[in-house]
Amino acid sequence: MSVIEKPGLSKGYNRNEYLGESKPPTIREQLCELMDSVLPACKSFDEFLTALEAAGVVIKRGKQLSFKLANGKKFTRQDTLGDDYTVEAVLERISGKRIVAPKHKPVEIRKPREFNLLIDIQEKMKQGYGAGFEHYARIKNLKDAAKTLIYLQDNDLADYDLLVKTADDSKKHYNGISDTTKANSQRMSEITELQKQISNYSRTLDVYRGYRDSKWSKKYYTEHESDIIIHKASKKYFDSVGLEKLPRMETLKQEYAKLSAETKKLYPEQKLAREKMIELLMAKQNVDMILGEPRQPSKSHERDSL
Repeated sequence: MSVIEKPGLSKGYNRNEYLGESKPPTIREQLCELMDSVLPACKSFDEFLTALEAAGVVIKRGKQLSFKLANGKKFTRQDTLGDDYTVEAVLERISGKRIVAPKHKPVEIRKPREFNLLIDIQEKMKQGYGAGFEHYARIKNLKDAAKTLIYLQDNDLADYDLLVKTADDSKKHYNGISDTTKANSQRMSEITELQKQISNYSRTLDVYRGYRDSKWSKKYYTEHESDIIIHKASKKYFDSVGLEKLPRMETLKQEYAKLSAETKKLYPEQKLAREKMIELLMAKQNVDMILGEPRQPSKSHERDSL
């Protein structure tokens, strides 16, 4: 058995050391990240506060401003968020006097693709290109073909069936992320419109009730025409989307904040997935051109994909 020579110096891992980069962000970190995301578009401190409220943050005004996330339980004072998030610092950031680098996790840096698509020389010659271009294209194709083969070897994709499968999987992965971000963006637009219509409906409800109580008086309508039209338009919108019961504004804010955070987190992954997909599809197209025509996957590969 081993002997611990200096047991007093042994040290266990705390929770943060154990979780490392996978540990969830704290409430303060989430607030700071949200502030970083809205500040670039703000031209005044009031716009900054309005943008936070639109994202679902509850603001308590007093001697010191305090913030609470849509799904949070406690308020966090602004002066405890750090030197870059005090009222004075925010004003300096809005005016451009203070520049703060975003505190996002570093994005994976991929080695730039070194090969391009091979030129279809026969097709170009049919279009009237001359002998000079043909000479240039043949040399370029030789270089890109060599670089493509090196890429396949470096990524263990020398087997054609594996290349096809990897390219297909990469395309599905990118499309999956893209569909999610598009769906999130569409739902966020729907929430924004719904919030607007609910606000208009609530603001003009008393006026419309007065119109109804007046037995649809023409005089009353003339005096309150604008509000009555807005109220009817909101009611028509609710009917068009099949909304029987209006959701709470707080619920909508929480949903918007959740979708916004998810979409923001997915964008770097989506960019990398797109680059990887394009790279693999280009490599496959080059291989097909080198072989003379697109090959069909082997029967064993077809059985595996069923």
